Amino acid sequence: YGIELCPERGNVSLCLFQTDEKPAHLHLAFAASSREQVDAFYHAALNAGGKDNGAPGLRPNYHAHYYAAFVIAP
Repeated sequence: YGIELCPERGNVSLCLFQTDEKPAHLHLAFAASSREQVDAFYHAALNAGGKDNGAPGLRPNYHAHYYAAFVIAP
């Protein structure tokens, strides 16, 4: 799979596509409005075959109120 940012009419969207080439490792971060959104993302990713790389929780090493979850794509 590959990934690219696709600007369209002043907006930016994320495009995923399949390729025969193995992509380099990539870390993506998405902003969430609430901890519930982070939790929902994490569970949806696991249900889609993602691998746990850090359950939802505070990450005080980044910031006192930084709440995140980490998954690895299948």
